[in-house]
Amino acid sequence: MDEDRTKGMAEKAKGKVKEVAGKVTGNERLEGEGKGDQVAGQTQKTYGEAKDTARDVLKK
Repeated sequence: MDEDRTKGMAEKAKGKVKEVAGKVTGNERLEGEGKGDQVAGQTQKTYGEAKDTARDVLKK
């Protein structure tokens, strides 16, 4: 598994925690940051998946 996939999943989880904390406390800024972190994490995870796929294709 590519390191970007792992980092992306961690970033997504961190973003979810921030989003929930923002909702619970009524902090819209924190909630927005959390949503942004989730998008960034998903992007990084997808990039890592693409790298894994390309690596697998090149091995064949």
